[in-house]
Amino acid sequence: MNRILPCIVIGVFVWSFSSTVPFPTTGLHLGDIPIRRTVICKNGEYRSNNICCKYCPAGTHLKSDCTVPGEKGQCEECEDETYTEHDNHLQKCIGCTQCRSDQEIAQACSKTRNSICRCKEGGFCTPEQPCEMCKKCLRCRKDEKVVRNCTATSNTECKKIPLQSEATPAVISVLVIAIASVVVAGAICIWKKKQAGGSTGNVQKNEEGMTEQTQRNGCSLLSFTLPRQYEPFPELFPVNGEESLRKCFQYFEEISIAYYKRFFRELGLNNNVIKTTDQNQYEDRIHELLSIWYEKEGKCASINDLLKALLVLDQRLTAESIKEKALEDGHYILEKSL
Repeated sequence: MNRILPCIVIGVFVWSFSSTVPFPTTGLHLGDIPIRRTVICKNGEYRSNNICCKYCPAGTHLKSDCTVPGEKGQCEECEDETYTEHDNHLQKCIGCTQCRSDQEIAQACSKTRNSICRCKEGGFCTPEQPCEMCKKCLRCRKDEKVVRNCTATSNTECKKIPLQSEATPAVISVLVIAIASVVVAGAICIWKKKQAGGSTGNVQKNEEGMTEQTQRNGCSLLSFTLPRQYEPFPELFPVNGEESLRKCFQYFEEISIAYYKRFFRELGLNNNVIKTTDQNQYEDRIHELLSIWYEKEGKCASINDLLKALLVLDQRLTAESIKEKALEDGHYILEKSL
């Protein structure tokens, strides 16, 4: 009896509740309260105020939502230096990326695509790491050669040059040709010295300005006609012969990239020779072309000719900077110091 009484009470309560509150019927009502269905939009649409509107196209942004289902709202074109790359319902366009001072624009920003930046020549960033700043490209040492040049996304790859005993026949042939060139150049210098009768030099002038010494220790010099406003530099003399000149090659990296081809043409290198170095980094071009010039001139090669060529091109500040470095670093001395 004690167990039956609670069951009877629960049954009466359920019966009385069901008789006053009707259960929801099928359809859209729960009693007298309507049920609001959630709208599901198709691809290319978004939901606004429980209706589906089409996205704005790339290059625009949403100004106001649609009022008729299945239509676009009011779309407005992106302003300059902003973009949207895909269909969207953004309230405003995205600002274009601004390249840093160590970068240059690889792809300009438009209303439908962002700008793309890359490192300037001489710098790189690897794609797998965030490019917070461009790293300086590696320069191979004298006992190494370039396997792959530096690019905006990869560093220079260097490989150690094998010793002469391990060198291939092709490398040996190149060395033989280079040595032969030096010997021939030296013989020419000696012959010209004899022809000149041992004269140490003579000076010529013309209407355009002053043409510097045409002979130095038996070597025929290039004729450089200096602008009238420029006085020639005093003669520089090497402290350690050929090594002094080669150690100064690095100073000529200061030459403006806009002038370097004219500079080497003044030194007697033709355009075809200059173009062979176009694939190299700028600093490597300067070193390689100076080496070619040196092999061409042999023992007659002089830093004085290099400085005069810069004066001819009206690059006196660069010439003075190189001269001062050569003196300060102890590679050269002035004639009065001898």
